[in-house]
Amino acid sequence: MVERALYEYFLICRHAGLKPLPVLGFLGSAAVCLAQASPLFIPANLTLTVLVLFGLLTLALGLLSTVDLRQYLGGVSATVLGVVYIGLGMSCLVPLRYSDPSKGRELLVLLFLVIWINDICAFFVGRALGRHLLFPRVSPKKTVEGSLGGLVGSLLVAWGFAHWFWQTENPRTIILLAVLIAVAGQVGDLAESAMKRGADLKDSGALLPGHGGLLDRIDSLLFGAPALWLAVALMDFWR
Repeated sequence: MVERALYEYFLICRHAGLKPLPVLGFLGSAAVCLAQASPLFIPANLTLTVLVLFGLLTLALGLLSTVDLRQYLGGVSATVLGVVYIGLGMSCLVPLRYSDPSKGRELLVLLFLVIWINDICAFFVGRALGRHLLFPRVSPKKTVEGSLGGLVGSLLVAWGFAHWFWQTENPRTIILLAVLIAVAGQVGDLAESAMKRGADLKDSGALLPGHGGLLDRIDSLLFGAPALWLAVALMDFWR
């Protein structure tokens, strides 16, 4: 899934006039995913080390593979961004699930429930009641009413999840996490829309007929998962 999403991201980059280094990007994403899982096997998290080494290696190897140096900065930057955006974004699911076995499963269920309900409610409320455009320069169809509908739907599903299923956690904490996921997910959707609009593309791919590419389906997750992971990691400071 990570490699397919990264492939679609690199297609967007090429349509935008950039020349990324896809082989390095695929290898870097695989390395980040393995690093995120490293605490399961050794008493250390190698993610930061891998990201730093990958950034430096990309800068170095980019010198060898870039013929026109006017493309060097754009190509290297697009490659590193792709690994952080997709590789790191998706791999955050690993620490969410396993860093705290007592609530890892509930965190993932909450994440996916909020992302799905947010998208569904935003679509139907926006279609039925949408009057005011949210960010017309980026997405001409998304509305303020749809965005608020998605947020309300996320709050309701979080309340239901806390009330009936995740009863060991404070409901207020669960609802706050849901708000964070929903807002981050909507920002992720807009960010991917901006990339496509800048590249003059409607969809990131044609993998899913009628629904675009895989990146179109997981754009909210790529922001929601890291946001939730950070919130959980810093929970002792804000709760």
